[in-house]
Amino acid sequence: MTDTKERLRQIARADGRYSPEAFYFLFEALEVAVKLAGKDTLQGAARHVTGREVVAGMREHALSVFGPLAAYVWRAWGVHETFDWGQIVFLLVDHGLLKRQDSDSIEEFRDVYDFDEAFVGAYDERLREALAARMGPAKEA
Repeated sequence: MTDTKERLRQIARADGRYSPEAFYFLFEALEVAVKLAGKDTLQGAARHVTGREVVAGMREHALSVFGPLAAYVWRAWGVHETFDWGQIVFLLVDHGLLKRQDSDSIEEFRDVYDFDEAFVGAYDERLREALAARMGPAKEA
C-alpha cells in the first residue's frame, strides 16, 4: 500500500481539489462497498461496484470510523457532496488506479445522500439501537 499511498498523494496534490486523506479513505472504503454489495467472494470484474454502491460503502465506513462527525471530516477534505466522490473515483480511473466499465457514469454519484442526514441521523439511530440492546426490552409503565 505504500507505493499506492504515495501515488494517491501525488494525484491529490496535483489535482488540488481534495485532501490526500480523501483518496486514502476511498481506497479503504472500497472493500466495505464490495462487501455490502455482496460481491466480496467474487473475483475480477465480478467484484465491480456501481457509484451508488461505492458511496453506500463509504457511508458505512465513515460511520464506523468517524461517527456523526463524518460530514465534518469529509468537508475538511474538500468533499462536500457525493458527486465529489465521483470526481475522485474518475480521477483515479484516469490515472489507472481504478477500473471502470462502459456502463459506469460519474452521474451515479450525484445527490446520493445528504451528508448531515446520512451521518448525524444514522448515528443517532444506531446509538438508540445500541442503548436499547444494552438495556434490554423496555418495560411498560
